[in-house]
Amino acid sequence: MKKSSKTATPSLRPLKLPAHEVRVLPNGLTVHLVPRGPLPLVAVRLVIRGGSAFDPVGKLGVGDFAARLFRRGAGGMTANEISETVEFVGASVGGFANEENVIISLSTPSKHFTPMFEVMSKVLLEPTFPESEVELARRRTLAALTNDLDDPGSLAERAITRTMWGDHPYAHELLQGKKDIEAYTIGDLKKFHRERLGPKVSHLYVVGAFDAKEVMKTIERTLGGWSGGPNEIPTIPEWAGLARPGEVIIVDKPEQTQVQMRIGAAGVKRGHADHFPLVTMNTVLGGGFTSRLVTEIRVKRGLSYGAGSSWDMMSSAGTFSVSSFTRTESINTLIDVALGEVKKMREKGPSKAELATVQRYISGLYPARLETNENVSGAIADVVHYGLSDEWISQYRERIAAVTVKEAARAANTHLFGKERSIVLVGNAEQLKKKVEKYGPVTVWKPSQFE
Repeated sequence: MKKSSKTATPSLRPLKLPAHEVRVLPNGLTVHLVPRGPLPLVAVRLVIRGGSAFDPVGKLGVGDFAARLFRRGAGGMTANEISETVEFVGASVGGFANEENVIISLSTPSKHFTPMFEVMSKVLLEPTFPESEVELARRRTLAALTNDLDDPGSLAERAITRTMWGDHPYAHELLQGKKDIEAYTIGDLKKFHRERLGPKVSHLYVVGAFDAKEVMKTIERTLGGWSGGPNEIPTIPEWAGLARPGEVIIVDKPEQTQVQMRIGAAGVKRGHADHFPLVTMNTVLGGGFTSRLVTEIRVKRGLSYGAGSSWDMMSSAGTFSVSSFTRTESINTLIDVALGEVKKMREKGPSKAELATVQRYISGLYPARLETNENVSGAIADVVHYGLSDEWISQYRERIAAVTVKEAARAANTHLFGKERSIVLVGNAEQLKKKVEKYGPVTVWKPSQFE
């Protein structure tokens, strides 16, 4: 293993992170202090376990909708007053949700940390959800939904998510359908804030140039009295597997002369024992511009400008997908090439030369992912959230470099799909249906089914 590491990346330098101090307030809030210089800047990230997977049916997307409104009026301050206050000192504050978490972030010059953290605390603890701001956000969200449903690529992503996850909570879109968006009330937003957010399910990360004693005084003064919310980390149910295995879904866009293609399959959850072999193997297959998929689909055949594959790894489960697009008349060739390349990788794995190339590529790029305080806070938050090992970040490049051809081939054979896959196409259903029947039972959906 050590020999493989040195061969792949002979000039690796140690990747060290600053000391990471953890403190827990009496109310249950876990605080992570990561002093880091030399720039006089501080990044703050509050991660609350309460993302879209926990949204109630009929109010899907309410978490992200509410989180984006937190700074649109809070603690006696209007949206304009909040913006003027933080922008005057070159700071920024905001909120959003992903599948598993609600995140509130702050970036500020070090000398303005205390007043800016006070603003962030108001945004967290005292959002007012003014009616005018709620209605403005609703109009903008509905407009964004309209754009999504008109865009073939966005439609394809929505369709493959639904096709793979089915009724599982990971199928909950952040940007939900029209009925859900129109149904949100101010009472719903307040209920979300009251019931889903709380110190016992939250981690606060502070990264940058700061005085730890002063920072803790500010945190204890502003958030020490925070209470309510869940007493325990909510859980996400196990996934039974693809909702529509072996099927072909066509989202009908009759005006389209091109077809968006997605192939989806079961993957692995974050932190899986095969994580590093899977990352290196997929970079060869479809994770970079010189990948096999790009070479076969774009360079050799001119079927598309782009093609790729990726793992989507979350805490409870994960998926694998292949994506591209082409002209309607060449859709069979595109699907055949994509399926063929996955099959080749599953059966034979990457070559020694391919593996060595991507190991150098991944190892060279990884430090750039830790350049800023925001990057570091996000990386440490991921380690905590997914229960990864303490050396996950510091040893990431070494573990990539240590992957052998045999390990990458075994991971490919174990985790890449065979017949258990779903295909989604967005295009002219009338022209596509007979072409793609050979890949499995065909169902036609309308874009309106995503409204």
